[in-house]
Amino acid sequence: MDTSIPSAASLAGDPAVIARAEALRQMVGAASNEIEKARRLPSALLDKLHEARLFRLLLPRSSNGIETDPVTFFHVIETIARGDASTAWCLSQAGGCAMTAAYLEPAVAKHIFGDDLRAVLAWGPGPRTRAVKCEGGHKVTGTWAFASGGRHATWIGCHSPLFRADGSPVMTEDGRQVERTFLVPMSAVAWTDIWSVVGLRGTASDQFAVTDLFVPDGYSFSRDFSQPAFERRESGALYRMSAMTCYEVGFAGVALGIARGALDDFVDTARTKVPRGGKSPIRDSAVVQTNLAQAEIGVRTARAYLLQELARIWKEVSAGDALSIDHRIVIRGASTNAIHKAREAVDFAYNAAGATAIFENHPLERRFRDIHTVTQQLQGRLSHFETVGAWMMGAETDLTFV
Repeated sequence: MDTSIPSAASLAGDPAVIARAEALRQMVGAASNEIEKARRLPSALLDKLHEARLFRLLLPRSSNGIETDPVTFFHVIETIARGDASTAWCLSQAGGCAMTAAYLEPAVAKHIFGDDLRAVLAWGPGPRTRAVKCEGGHKVTGTWAFASGGRHATWIGCHSPLFRADGSPVMTEDGRQVERTFLVPMSAVAWTDIWSVVGLRGTASDQFAVTDLFVPDGYSFSRDFSQPAFERRESGALYRMSAMTCYEVGFAGVALGIARGALDDFVDTARTKVPRGGKSPIRDSAVVQTNLAQAEIGVRTARAYLLQELARIWKEVSAGDALSIDHRIVIRGASTNAIHKAREAVDFAYNAAGATAIFENHPLERRFRDIHTVTQQLQGRLSHFETVGAWMMGAETDLTFV
């Protein structure tokens, strides 16, 4: 393992791509109230995001994508999250979904992504789904939820276990049922609005369903690294990373962007707010000063650790190494840590700001709700630390979400 310290350039990412996000950050922040109210990304903002090609960060160049590196991806998502977390979450989700193109036949990838410069793929989990083999493809039935960005997507992914025409399940040699993701036009699914939630309201992570929908062969894929017939068709280093690791990095970027914005908002508030019964601004409180310093250091150290390890792993994978379980464990631990250090910082800022932060017109109110929605999602589970610790000690380890 390379133990050298990554260079400043490798930690900084691609400045030209990051600049696209920075140029939109103010517009994203200005749209945050509209995003909250409508629970959607507004069309004018979507236009700008597409113009900047920010939905194409992890899409292969062969499909007219940017195919950037994970470090740059992190910086872009973090930058956008400083303006609005829902927008950043949608970009992060779409980025991981766009990696699908690396697993499709070139003609299908071109049809879905390459021919449409506004292509966005969205999906979510579904516990009761099935795909039954038929002539020329499969018939897919099921209901899925948490489809972040689905309302502005052009294609939808339906994760489904496979069944033969006689109803028997299709199994792997080691006894697991085979699953694939089936890609269908957004117009083919029926939507149900379920996204009345605490935070990340603008992601519109709604529920969708299909019934006996025919999906032709070629419009499904598997990213199961453990199977001999692994379907990756792109040779670039990015696609030797798993989509799971890119989700981890992206959603950690969302959390750290929320925290950066919250701490900046708090400092602005603390300079002038005199608490009820007080004689001076809360910035003069020794307790507040101490806690602010600790929150700032917690965020920065978590961010630095994530970036350092991500840059190291990216260097190794770019040099030809396979993405190992050790790599995946490190990214899982670093990203989960970043999410929770970000939450601690936002909690400090919200509490220290007092009643000022409870009003909808104050940015800390939204950032508090958003970060606590992030930690409730899959990527923020505290059980990930158990996974990391078990692997470190050689104990039996569930690697499902690594």
